Amino acid sequence: MLSHQGQACIASKLLDPVSAANTAAATSAWVDARPYEGDILITVQTGALTGSIAWTVEHASDGAGTGAAAITPNEGAFSAVTANTVQKRTVNGSAIQGWIRVIGTIVTGPVWVSAKFIAHPKYT
Repeated sequence: MLSHQGQACIASKLLDPVSAANTAAATSAWVDARPYEGDILITVQTGALTGSIAWTVEHASDGAGTGAAAITPNEGAFSAVTANTVQKRTVNGSAIQGWIRVIGTIVTGPVWVSAKFIAHPKYT
């Protein structure tokens, strides 16, 4: 049960809704996840698509992508994507280097996509 957790969490965008014709357009910027603790919930939403897209999560030690590496979410890799779906995955905030991003590898575009994460801020 979430009780008050929904109110305590912060939502941040990873990727604005976009019609992505290629992987570069479906790759988010690096987002600082250091201020959060516990699981980081990542959601990706896919709208209309012509071909296919495969989602992955990466982490790095800074906003420039230093030491970038793929990270496997707690639930495993994202499922094969179909049109008009939303998927969620979590990563443990203490298992990442500090910065995260999503990459939507597009085989054939365009694909309508967006991504965000929701996390609980650290207590100070």
